[in-house]
Formats: sequence, C-alpha cells, structure tokens
Amino acid sequence: MKVPDGFSNPQNQVCLLKKSIYGLKQASRQWFHKLQISLTTKNFVQSKNDYSLFIKKDGNHITIIAVYVDDIILTGNDANCISQIKNYLHDTFSIKDLGILHYFLGLEVAYIDAGIFLSQAKFTQDLLKESKQQTFKNVVTPLPHNLHLTTDQGPLYDDPSYYRTMVGKLNFLTNTRPDLAFTVQYLSQFMQNPRLPHASVLQHALNYVHTTTNQGIIIKGSDQLKLQAYSDSDWASCPNTRRSITGCILLLGSSPISWKSKKQSTVSRSSSEAEYRAMASAASEVTWLVRLLEELQLTSLKPVLLHCDNISAIHIAKNPVFHERTKHIDIDCHFTRDKVLEGLLQLTYLPTQNQLADVLTKILPSHQHHQLLSKLGICGAMVARLTPDQKVACSIHEVTLFRNFSSDRGEPDLAS
Repeated sequence: MKVPDGFSNPQNQVCLLKKSIYGLKQASRQWFHKLQISLTTKNFVQSKNDYSLFIKKDGNHITIIAVYVDDIILTGNDANCISQIKNYLHDTFSIKDLGILHYFLGLEVAYIDAGIFLSQAKFTQDLLKESKQQTFKNVVTPLPHNLHLTTDQGPLYDDPSYYRTMVGKLNFLTNTRPDLAFTVQYLSQFMQNPRLPHASVLQHALNYVHTTTNQGIIIKGSDQLKLQAYSDSDWASCPNTRRSITGCILLLGSSPISWKSKKQSTVSRSSSEAEYRAMASAASEVTWLVRLLEELQLTSLKPVLLHCDNISAIHIAKNPVFHERTKHIDIDCHFTRDKVLEGLLQLTYLPTQNQLADVLTKILPSHQHHQLLSKLGICGAMVARLTPDQKVACSIHEVTLFRNFSSDRGEPDLAS
C-alpha cells in the first residue's frame, strides 16, 4: 500500500499490507453506506421491503437499481435516466458497463418472444463436473417414487462434506428450478450424519439435474398482471418427527416469482391444521410481495387469490368465530384469517390435481410432475426457442463498480 501522507519517502517505497480493508468487520457496511448516500443524492429511494433495491420515480418514468455488493442491475422505462445514472456512478466510483443483462450471479438471462428465460445452465454443468459421478442416467423425476428415508437408515456415508457441498449447490440451483425445492428440503434433513441411502438418493437427484441441464423458467410479459398464490401441505409426512411439509408458490400473471418448500415447525393434529399453517406461510409471502410490487408501481393486485385444496382449512380461515378445533393452534397461524378480513386475500378451492404447489410438498409420479411443471412455465432452453438478439422494450443493464474512493475527499479507501 502507498505510504501515508506526511512520512518522508524519498525512495518512493511502499508499505507491506498486513491486513486488507476486507478483513475488517465493518468494511461491507461502510461500502454499502457510501453507495446508499451516493444514490440518494440522485433522488433514489431505498425500498422498505428490500434494502438492496433503490427506486426513482419521475411522473410515469421509473428507474430501478438492484445491488449485490459491487454488482448492480439497472432497469426502467427511461433510457435517459439510466444513461445519466451510469455516468454518475462511473464518475463517482469508476464502473465497468457490461451492457444488456445476460449473466448475473450464476443466473443466465435470455430474451425470447414471450418474455425472459431464466436458467442456470453453466452453474449446473459446473456442479455436475464437481460431483463424483462418472456416468449419469436419464431419470424423469428428481426423487424415486415411494421413497421413505429415515435418519438412522443404513451405514454412515464416508464423505459427509461432499454430501453437504452437493446439497448446498442444489439449494442455489432452486433459484430458477422450483422442481428441485422439495428435493433440497428432503435431502437437507440428513446433512448432519448422511448415510449411504441418503447418498444414493443424492445421486438420483444429480441424474435428474443432468437430464434437465438447460431447464429454467419463463417470465412472461402481460398488460394485466395479477398476483395469485397456491398453498399445499403433506400431512405428517416426515417419519422421524411426524411433522408436515409446507409448499407455496406465487405467480405474477402466469410466471412463478416466489416458491418455498419447508418442514413445519410443529406437529399438526390434522390435515386441516397442516393446510391452515401452509396458508399462513403463503399469506405472509403475499403480504410482503404486494408491498414490494406496489413500490414498483404495480397496483390493483388486491384481492390476491389464494388457492387451497382443503375445504376445511378454507372454512377455518374465512370464519372469524373461534372454533373448538382450533384452540390449540398458535395465534400467528390465524394471520391468514386477518388478511382475508382486510381484503388482501380471497380464498378459493381447487382440486388436488390442479394444485401447483403439490410439486413442492411430495414426490409425484412422473406424469403429474411434468404436467405441473408445464403449467408453471418450467421448460428447457430448446422449448423456449431462445433468440438472444431479440430486442426488448425495457432493457436491463449490468455494471460492476470499482471501489476506488479518492483519499483527497476525506473518504475511506476501499480500493479493490
């Protein structure tokens, strides 16, 4: 590092750096604070629902900035404002303009006639190369049908770190692969002491990933976007704890934008209670997403349709009268009922075979599995008919910031 001002240095020597700024606990906070101040001076407002999001509104024009450390995505419907903010960031920090967004944090973005196709093909290929498998088989479902694993089944696996690494990478893959969400949730239960049967199921999941390497989701554009949610549960499906699985997925228009597969925190005494808890989880996600989308000037979302395939759970949520059968249910589970009374949610029943969240709660037969994926807009790259040279009306730009602060302005030096 350069010698500080005030020290005699006739031979123009440098100091040996023993600890970089990135080793300090407050480095990340200080960096984001500086970036936040710089953006707010240009009339950008930090989102209250996602602190890494900055929004600037000017009449009918809107400009959106999404920040991840020193990588930034800019989009909006005002090309002039986007150009101005890029010039400002370059003058303030020095940036590398990467142009139209095609690759970001392992996510690949391709523009097609229907909208935007999101995938993680390169990350998938790298994951498969790091696996111990030399050959792969073609399988049609992420997990074998009628699978039942327990924590103490079979001998211990000799390489638990490999098991944890692969499951962790599969977890990152769920950013564009809702079909893997239940698989990751299932395999994560055995992270502490993986056994040979667990490793065998992991191998099956990797075979499925290899079979569907180029699979992703299509984000379709529409003039009238409505938000709708699907919630489902698999009652007492865990043989070890007898807890149920919650699955919920949210669609904006016909495109999935949020999904979750998670084991419930307590044991449910009935399938209705398990479904009721799943509805509460979906209602919480809907509440947050509605606030976030309204910040992005997407209004007229209420009431949001919440689809459930359990009539009893719907009756409990709609009826404000205290039921004898719900005395033992925690107060936070009645969150759904409150949102129904507020007018945010409208509960509807749909048959189980049309329940899109079913793919997040259990192992399905291959026909039903692929049928639900097609309804969710999950397909391979070839099916999406990619056209990379497609021009889009609302361009998305990516820039990388070079954190070079000038010391003569009295600002911290976070040079990378």
